[in-house]
Amino acid sequence: MRVCMLTTVDNPFDPFENFTEWYKIDMQFQYNTCALVARLVPDSDNLPQPYMEQIKEEILTNWCRMNPLTYKLLVREVEEPEYDDEGNEIEDKSNSDDDKRPENME
Repeated sequence: MRVCMLTTVDNPFDPFENFTEWYKIDMQFQYNTCALVARLVPDSDNLPQPYMEQIKEEILTNWCRMNPLTYKLLVREVEEPEYDDEGNEIEDKSNSDDDKRPENME
């Protein structure tokens, strides 16, 4: 599944890799990109995440085309989440605390 994030051309940090530093620069330069994305991209808990990511990418791609001197789109491939029969995302249990018990508990 493709996921995307909007950034500015003058921000040296990658929001995927170093969000905290990216956010500091973004706010220091008064872009407030997170709020911009919240205004531009609709949010819905009723639609699957891959579909919402596709909508988000289309909207942000158009925004970057209209503002090429300020914004650019970063895109990454990530593993698509699994869903149950009702369309609810199945949480990954492989990283739960239960799996981190010491092997020899005597």
